[in-house]
Amino acid sequence: MKTPFVSVIVPVFNDSERLKLCLKALQNQTYPQNLYEIIVVDNGSDEDTEGVVREFNSVILLHEKKRSSYAARNKGISFSKGDILAFTDSDCIPAPDWIEKGVINILNIPHCGLLAGKIIVFFKNPQRPTAVELYEATLAFPQKHFVEKMGFGATANTFTLREVINKVGMFNDKLKSCGDVELGQRISSYGYKVVYADDTCVYHPARQTLRELYKKHSRITKGQCDLLRIKYRYPFLRLLIALFIELLPPVISITRICSDKRFKELSTLSHKLKVLSIFFIVRGIRITERLKILLKGQ
Repeated sequence: MKTPFVSVIVPVFNDSERLKLCLKALQNQTYPQNLYEIIVVDNGSDEDTEGVVREFNSVILLHEKKRSSYAARNKGISFSKGDILAFTDSDCIPAPDWIEKGVINILNIPHCGLLAGKIIVFFKNPQRPTAVELYEATLAFPQKHFVEKMGFGATANTFTLREVINKVGMFNDKLKSCGDVELGQRISSYGYKVVYADDTCVYHPARQTLRELYKKHSRITKGQCDLLRIKYRYPFLRLLIALFIELLPPVISITRICSDKRFKELSTLSHKLKVLSIFFIVRGIRITERLKILLKGQ
């Protein structure tokens, strides 16, 4: 079989320093360099994204005026020429064999329409991770759960085929968040498989502050509500059900935090309690956002 050409698409918004690390990793892949292209799509940054991209040979820079990471990804798809489309984010560091593993997996799984790889969270100071960082590492990117229980993969680490996108369509750029959920479930509805690959890895920095967590979970909750409006004729009932589910005792998440043995810091009761406190703060953010949306009738 002929080795396929791959287009790697990276949206960016005011993240030039981390973009530089991402591009370094992408230019040092085990996959043949003449068989992949890197497309960076700037989404209206105030920073000098162009200056960063100029440091790397052959990286293509595009601009998307519509403030939407999904519009930026669509711009990259439209410009790309690869048979395989790979997506990651500007704050991610792909493993050296990321493209190689992604290509092998997506081609060897019959009827695979979307491949979602592992997202490994890392700390700013590995010797002294904060409670927020430990929370992120424990719960932030359960990619296997996303695939097996929800039928999608987070776009920090996904692969698809051009023929699939040609058939099902691109990202819904009307969504502020959860466009990856909508696309993954749409791909699945066409009869394709959505598959998790544990050996196809990128590294993602843990968020460090409660403010960052607030922004993330507020955005995701609003995106989830927008998605319900798109999918259902009577979304208000679905919004109520989603709120009810959010209010159920979070047994699985608490168990995951308390039983996680990957980090020595979580072996102490004090650290477990700190991470649990972050969890309940985030839960409160999500519940509050859902209530605000319901009360406004949006």
